[in-house]
Amino acid sequence: MREDDVTSPAARTPPPSDGSGYTAKHLQVLEGLEAVRKRPGMYIGSTDSRGLTHLAYEIVDNAVDEALAGHCARIELTLHGDGSVEVTDDGRGIPVDVERRSGLTGVELVLTKLHAGGKFGGGGYKTSGGLHGVGASVVNALSQRLDVEVRRGGRVHTMSFSRGVPGVFAGPGPGADFTPRDGLSVAGRAPRGKGLPATGTSLRWWPDLALFSKGSAVDVAALHDRLRQTAFLVPGLTLVLADSRAGERVEETFRFDGGTADFVEHLAGDAAVCDPVHLLGSGNYSETVPVLDDTGHMTTRTVERHCEVDVALRWGVGYDTTVQSFCNVVATPHGGTHQNGFERALLRTVNEALRAGRVLRASEEPVVKDDVLEGLTAVVTVRVPEPQYLGQTKDELGTPAVTKIVAEVVARGLRAEFLDNKKRRAQARVVLDKVAAAARTRLAARASKDAARRKNALETSTLPAKLADCRSPDVSRTELWLVEGDSALGTGKLARNSEFQALLPLRGKILNVQKAGVSEMLSNAECASIIQVVGAGTGRTFDLEQMRYGKVVITTDADVDGAHIRCLLITLFARYMRPVLESGRLYAAVPPLHRIEVVGGKEPIYTYSEKQMQAELRKIAARGAKVKGQIQRYKGLGEMDPDQLAETTMHPASRTLRRINPGEVDAAERVLELLMGNDVAPRRDFIVSSAARVNKELLDT
Repeated sequence: MREDDVTSPAARTPPPSDGSGYTAKHLQVLEGLEAVRKRPGMYIGSTDSRGLTHLAYEIVDNAVDEALAGHCARIELTLHGDGSVEVTDDGRGIPVDVERRSGLTGVELVLTKLHAGGKFGGGGYKTSGGLHGVGASVVNALSQRLDVEVRRGGRVHTMSFSRGVPGVFAGPGPGADFTPRDGLSVAGRAPRGKGLPATGTSLRWWPDLALFSKGSAVDVAALHDRLRQTAFLVPGLTLVLADSRAGERVEETFRFDGGTADFVEHLAGDAAVCDPVHLLGSGNYSETVPVLDDTGHMTTRTVERHCEVDVALRWGVGYDTTVQSFCNVVATPHGGTHQNGFERALLRTVNEALRAGRVLRASEEPVVKDDVLEGLTAVVTVRVPEPQYLGQTKDELGTPAVTKIVAEVVARGLRAEFLDNKKRRAQARVVLDKVAAAARTRLAARASKDAARRKNALETSTLPAKLADCRSPDVSRTELWLVEGDSALGTGKLARNSEFQALLPLRGKILNVQKAGVSEMLSNAECASIIQVVGAGTGRTFDLEQMRYGKVVITTDADVDGAHIRCLLITLFARYMRPVLESGRLYAAVPPLHRIEVVGGKEPIYTYSEKQMQAELRKIAARGAKVKGQIQRYKGLGEMDPDQLAETTMHPASRTLRRINPGEVDAAERVLELLMGNDVAPRRDFIVSSAARVNKELLDT
């Protein structure tokens, strides 16, 4: 056998083709930093001026991580006239020794390999803004030239890169001749005394503008705000922004020792209602994380984490809200779990204080988040080891356990520093009055809107003449009672509270809409009246916000016909006004079935089932009392006196309502179709199979 015959059957079979010519040769594998240059927006958010400025953020954040670890006191960012950007710090310097797995020095490793660095729990940093180990390598990949200088171990180590490839440039600038070469160079001894610090890192890069949109430039104003923001968040750290692009070096230095309390005062644009409240605390949580073992395999391990919380807030006389959140000094403009915990605790604690201080009356609703945030300026910062972000650009924090820790720190600190502090009592009262006023203004605006909407509905549509409407414009209080027949309407009018209870009488049984089509349903007078009075439309166009009533209460007689009417009404709402059920706004009234008067008794006894009536009769006999006359059995609401109907069925303090909800949607749909649909055979089988479970003594025959 010849050597070329020793092949697999697959190798001898020509590749299948679908006629498009698409085969494996069209597939590409991007190695190293090629992926960054191919899709830069994935790593820096965009390829315009914002993405170009983001490169500087990545390097500054690495230097800030050194400051958070206690090894850096000064960071300088310089914009050079040749378009390059330079960041210098006095930290420990990037490691220059060789990493054993890759065989590369630490400098070359962090600048040429994605997902390489000291932020993966190896002990280099307790907390850091860097997380994925791609920041420095992305800057290198997107630069025509990058020069790095590391002052460490008494020596100055240098290295250069061209579009991510290590080597040596023959002269200054990115246009000089370049020779690829690995390894660090030692430029001499680290300076002592004046000039550069004895340890630290300097990175200077010339962005590859061909990868960015035409006209992109570094946003100096954004860099200015970023450095000033960082100085607030890391008290004692000095940050310098130097601009040499005009030929003359112009510097601005940022340093704030007051931390987040100073930051809040800087952000606030209105006069203060209270002094800044500074809340500090921490908490521990467990987290299961993947780790590499000695053999290079990935395993999971549960580790204990420590979260530090630093929050400052103050209320002003204005109405705007400013809440800025940060994790490990990196801004999270989309918030996240830390901001959720802050807002949750703030709302709960302020509501507690409003009730305790009797600023809100017992009848008033609790305030909502927008009320508490009105005029508030707050800074929420956390320091978390290996935080979970939603994306490389770190716009939103996703670590779940942080929510509870921040909430506990804010709730505990706000009570101690603001609400229970006698020196702040007067300021706290002013803040609570401001929040309560915001809530009352909001409710008044809503009531005005609801009143206008109700007036508009009355003016633009002809409501049924038989509707006995209510007077209140507050939709959340109002109730629509669907009653069976004119007799129930007459009694109900005398028994209701006309301020918030409306009555609509129904004439007999409405259409079974499960069997009928939409046109038949709309042409049915009773169905049309209900839809018109509810005022929110039908089907897909149904708008819950447009409902004219907060509750809909079905009230039918206690007989077979009444049960059937109730079933037909529920079917109408389930099929054409489903949001009413899903929001829990559809109810069935539970009127009493019996009225028992006891000889010598002051008040009659009402019972709601046969079993309850028998139990009451036994109690009456046990205490030697007698029933006066006959036990009255109610079949309809019209048989009650108005005061009896009000006391037992309609008055909110003494009535019983049964809420109708769909439960599991699929199961509810199946039951509706079974009981009310067109297919008779399954319904007959269900009735026959269930007949044995019926209690014949309860049948009204």
